[in-house]
Amino acid sequence: MEEKWQVEGGVEKMRADKWISRKLPQVSRTHVQKAFQKGLVKINGGRVAKSAKLREGDVVEFSGLEVERRELSPVDLPLHVLFEDEHLLVLNKASGMVVHPGAGTHDQTLVHALLFHYRGRLSALGGADRPGIVHRLDRDTSGVMVVAKSDAAHRGLSAAFAARSVGKTYLALVAGVPERLSGALRKPMGRHPVHRYKMSIRPDGKSAHTDWQFVESSRDRISLLRCDIHTGRTHQIRLHLADMGHPILGDKVYGYRGPGRDLPVEPARVMLHAWRLELVHPLTRQRLRLVAQPPDDFRDLYPGLEPLLKTL
Repeated sequence: MEEKWQVEGGVEKMRADKWISRKLPQVSRTHVQKAFQKGLVKINGGRVAKSAKLREGDVVEFSGLEVERRELSPVDLPLHVLFEDEHLLVLNKASGMVVHPGAGTHDQTLVHALLFHYRGRLSALGGADRPGIVHRLDRDTSGVMVVAKSDAAHRGLSAAFAARSVGKTYLALVAGVPERLSGALRKPMGRHPVHRYKMSIRPDGKSAHTDWQFVESSRDRISLLRCDIHTGRTHQIRLHLADMGHPILGDKVYGYRGPGRDLPVEPARVMLHAWRLELVHPLTRQRLRLVAQPPDDFRDLYPGLEPLLKTL
């Protein structure tokens, strides 16, 4: 693959790797970064780091690695469909389901299920390993997720997520009761310097913004919080709430220490649910408000959840 572009105005100070990823949506970010490492990216004839900032008029040459292709086999796994048309598919993802293949994920991912139910009817812009995938949820996180069936929808959704015009509301069950009723968490975050599987608050990290609202607490000192995120960093809500002193139930990575005397039942997973997604349909321009009802394990830990949701 060989590409050559001249940078137009309006992208000053954008990182070179991000700019190339936007130019080549079919190529994964990992492949773009490997191309920089191997010196296969040049700006104005010279090798540069992936963090190099672009200027108007720069000539960018990309002779990237060949995109690895691996054939994925469809697997008959159930899908809970909330909305569907010829361009979009909206699902209520089950907790425990990984979104796309990776190291150690085998063949039980959402992508394998999508290939079984929708093969040939998914956007190809995400690459062979991620057909239709525009965004993702963690393995443990349940809830609403949108998939692109057409390339046009994929482009539109990607632009909407990048512009932060998609409303993303989560429900979290946390340990303890916050002293305030609401707040805004704006602490930057990045990969933990020692434990690479987790994230940490760090001044040199990427900006992260979570708004939270206290809904109610139980006699077991479990609190139900509504969280609206304006950025989509890895583990963002989990890290922000833990840093606030109220880790999500079941989240031992970020400080949850077990039920103790207050909670009679040990949570089987991180109790975070993507409850609502609000966006403009990229083709019809219809405003969509897509809601995924919390699963049974969420309700079991917080009985009486239904009337509370009607107030949010």
